[in-house]
Amino acid sequence: MPMSPSSDHPTGHSEPSRRELADLSALADGSLPLERRDEVEARIASSAELSAMYANERRVVELLGEPRNRPLAPPALRARIDAQRPTSAAHRRRRAVYAGGLAGALAAVLLAAVLLVPSGGPGAPSVSEAAALAARGVAASAPAPDPNAPVVQLDRNIEDVYFPNWATRFGWTPVGQRVDYVAGRRAVTVFYDSQGKQIAYTIVAAPALGQPAATVTERSGTSLRTFTVNGRPVVTWRRSGHTCVLSGDGVPVAVLQTLAAWKAPGVVRS
Repeated sequence: MPMSPSSDHPTGHSEPSRRELADLSALADGSLPLERRDEVEARIASSAELSAMYANERRVVELLGEPRNRPLAPPALRARIDAQRPTSAAHRRRRAVYAGGLAGALAAVLLAAVLLVPSGGPGAPSVSEAAALAARGVAASAPAPDPNAPVVQLDRNIEDVYFPNWATRFGWTPVGQRVDYVAGRRAVTVFYDSQGKQIAYTIVAAPALGQPAATVTERSGTSLRTFTVNGRPVVTWRRSGHTCVLSGDGVPVAVLQTLAAWKAPGVVRS
């Protein structure tokens, strides 16, 4: 999909859209699909603002350590970015304004890298970040069962993609929830408990995050990708253009995969 003005902001507005920012970040960290690289690189090269933002993203990635086996932007694009950077005098004028905020942002990113990036690098950083939301814990009470289908789903959804009610069928009872943002997308996490164990199920708003490099398993027509974040098993899949992430300490991968692939009888699952 071309990086053009979208419904995220009015047509003609100079501020980059959420899609443009997501594409820019994906190109910087190496998770952008290869077939979209030329398109995104051309869009960045045509905009001084996007070029400067991309240069900042690359510097952050470099601070965290270069991703393994991922191509960087071509020399021609890097040369255009360098040509569009502010002069030394302009940079000094801006430094006083940006220094405090940038330092804080970099510190937060570095801390996130320690907590969120899976050992050995399996999975795109954005998917790993979504998986790591589980570590933040419950922030609000659990959603109630959906009055229209109380046995199979909860009265909680994100863009019409609902959260399942696993209590009756599997014994996993919802105990809390939280709302966060991942790469500019709203992310809702519902926590479930069963016999002293807890799992976290996060649904991230569309468009879907980049697919992680992980083991792929087909279950009941659903393509599941399984990897590990700091020793915690994680299963991720897509529903209607949304990224779904399920994880749990001490919970067998087979259990997570069964829950992820479950399709409630009598309910059309989006």
